[in-house]
Amino acid sequence: MRPVWQRASALHTLRGNSTPRTKPSHRYLSTRTPNKLLSIHEEVTHALQTNKPVVALETTIYTHGFPYPENIALASHLESLVRVHGGVPATIGILDGIARVGLEPEELIRLISTAGSKDTWKISRRDLGFIGGLGGIRGQKINGGTTISGTMILAHLAGIKIFATGGLGGVHRGGENSMDVSADLTELGRTPVCVVSSGCKSFLDIPRTLEYLETQGVGVGTFADGREGAVDFPAFFSRDSGVRSPQTIQSEADAAAIVHAQFSLPVHSGLLFANPVPVEAAMKREEIDGIIATAVREADEMGITGSKNTPYVLKRIRELSNGASVTANKALIEANVIRGTKVAVELCKLQRQDEEDGAYGAAQISVPELPPSSRTRAERTPQAEPRLETPKENDILVIGALAADTSCDYSPFDTNLIETSPTLHTSNPASISQSAGGVGRNVATAAQYAGAQVSLASVVADDLAGKTLIQDLASSGIDTSSLRVLNPETGARTAQYVAVNDRNKDLMLAMGDFSIFSHPEFEETEYWSNLIASQDPKPKWIVVDGNWSTSIISNILLAAKKNKIPVAFEPVSTVKAARLFHNSNAAMAGKSAAIVPGNLISLATPNKLELASMHQAAQQSQLFESEAWWQTIDSFGLSSAGSRDKFVRMAGAKLADEGVPQQIIRLLPFVPNIITKLGAQGSLLTMLLGRDDPRLTSPDSAPYILSRTTYENGPIGGVYMRLFPPAEVVGQNEIVSVNGVGDTMLGVVMAGMVAELKAGQQVRLEDVVPVAQRAAVLTLRSRKSVSSKIAGMKGLLTAT
Repeated sequence: MRPVWQRASALHTLRGNSTPRTKPSHRYLSTRTPNKLLSIHEEVTHALQTNKPVVALETTIYTHGFPYPENIALASHLESLVRVHGGVPATIGILDGIARVGLEPEELIRLISTAGSKDTWKISRRDLGFIGGLGGIRGQKINGGTTISGTMILAHLAGIKIFATGGLGGVHRGGENSMDVSADLTELGRTPVCVVSSGCKSFLDIPRTLEYLETQGVGVGTFADGREGAVDFPAFFSRDSGVRSPQTIQSEADAAAIVHAQFSLPVHSGLLFANPVPVEAAMKREEIDGIIATAVREADEMGITGSKNTPYVLKRIRELSNGASVTANKALIEANVIRGTKVAVELCKLQRQDEEDGAYGAAQISVPELPPSSRTRAERTPQAEPRLETPKENDILVIGALAADTSCDYSPFDTNLIETSPTLHTSNPASISQSAGGVGRNVATAAQYAGAQVSLASVVADDLAGKTLIQDLASSGIDTSSLRVLNPETGARTAQYVAVNDRNKDLMLAMGDFSIFSHPEFEETEYWSNLIASQDPKPKWIVVDGNWSTSIISNILLAAKKNKIPVAFEPVSTVKAARLFHNSNAAMAGKSAAIVPGNLISLATPNKLELASMHQAAQQSQLFESEAWWQTIDSFGLSSAGSRDKFVRMAGAKLADEGVPQQIIRLLPFVPNIITKLGAQGSLLTMLLGRDDPRLTSPDSAPYILSRTTYENGPIGGVYMRLFPPAEVVGQNEIVSVNGVGDTMLGVVMAGMVAELKAGQQVRLEDVVPVAQRAAVLTLRSRKSVSSKIAGMKGLLTAT
């Protein structure tokens, strides 16, 4: 479910040089405090830093609104709506006294499951210090669902401008005497966040609420939603209230322009955009008015006031309307989340235009630099056409798998058990998480984080999993113009991968459905030739993973060779690694034609098991029997008598005894650069050097020159072999997930090579590998298949 990558001298920003962004002083709260009380999710942080649409969501709707388990289903649904419409959800709540902007699924479930507990508070601005002090500092196990007021201030601290919710609090009926005015209104008067809601709850005093908002300096507008002329401010369950809205908003683009203008000035009060409940779910105004009058009267008679008044009145409205209010409530919340996300998308377009024009103002570009936690998602809905967006100028074209990943980590109830593995043939307790994955996606994401411009050529079905994956991909900035979407009626299913790990996070068993990567549509060389030729300019590298069928891999290799673009191969698994050299691989059938300098693959990154599988497949396909292969091996200058001693000196006795360097040498004529991933042992880099390569005579490289050619002619000058120790010994308790670690390494390697090409320097893999190993460690500690912290390694890449 996660990814990382390589070396460079031109990785100045995530996607090139840009104007530095300044931060106004109110953002520095996060850097002046130890951040024990505020945690901003890694995905949210990355989205804000890269100008992706972020939408804040509250949590009192789950902790003090909808019952269990409806609240869990609703929470998942609303986050999905944000993603499907191009945004990144930032659900905000309090866990153990810590304010969290963006919650992992398990965190959200843990918070929601405490609904109804006396230790689960309803958090407004006034409560933040109490719950933080007693929970975050004093250690009491108290949680909280954030109200509109509480959500606004935390969203603002994170730098989020759009917040979608259900209904706003307001001035209660009789508020001129009771002074019962919701903190939501005063928060709107002093916190620059745009709230999208269905007005205020209809049992409140709507005219006085609007008057109070005017006094607070809050801009209020209502979406026309297809209506002509002036419109009413909505009354939550019904579309009209009988009170004219101060302003009418025609579109999401208009709304975004208002937000952009207000917060660019900057004006330090919020905005309220009212979105009427959808027509099909709206209740008749006369009907709901009668129900509300009854509920409010009962609350008065029973003396229910303050924070308990709203929950009681809503409960009675639900009962008196026979559930119709619940239907309307769900519909309006969904509509508000969709509307808010669309506004956020339009707002990002305006901010992007400012960036291109160099018109930054402090208010638009302030992003806090808080310690992240983990996650990453996306922005575009799949269509029937093969192209999802206009092609970009890309350095790397990754042709590989995009899949939905599920990771199941064995988590026994008794942590004192010696046994680390789950029990077969029965149910086991586990920590289960889901994310976007696939080797191609992981490699592309890591390269993108590391500063390269990347396009991903992959395929999904037009199903829920496919739509979610495309949204994830688009949010990363990866070019999706080469992504295909197939109709499920063709039998296509979006790829899915399920990993079962033991308690140490080591893989025990994996199951994958990758049949879509054998679809007949991709069997023609012409398809791949046209796709590669359509890249303008042509990419500097193509990365192919082993998830494609043998014949498709063959066609990709031939198309890449036709376009004279070097190819890197990620084997994926022992079974799929063999596809490169399988006897049915037409590209390799010529044997001699696939040997340097006519090699089809320039770089491969297998682990030890995948290396052995590749070697065995090549042997079974008799690729080691041709005269050209023998001549190339002979040109390496390795003597049969003393080679083992050299292998021991370069790679160590253990690897030499396992036959690892020997297998690599036999594959070098077909793949002149091989990085063998050895896990805790590090990485073994083996390269064929050209005849005039300066490393053959460099004192710094001398310890790693395995051999020098004795041939007077030919392209090969010698063999370079170097064992890199692990970048860091990671303790077992620090490992979060092993998924995507290898993909991360390849991605960073490719990004570094491309960056060096940009700088006009010679690519030196030996400089790239250590940086890629460090990036892999970041992914090892991340819940996602690729850690977004890789973006912070650009200095290491440019310094190599």
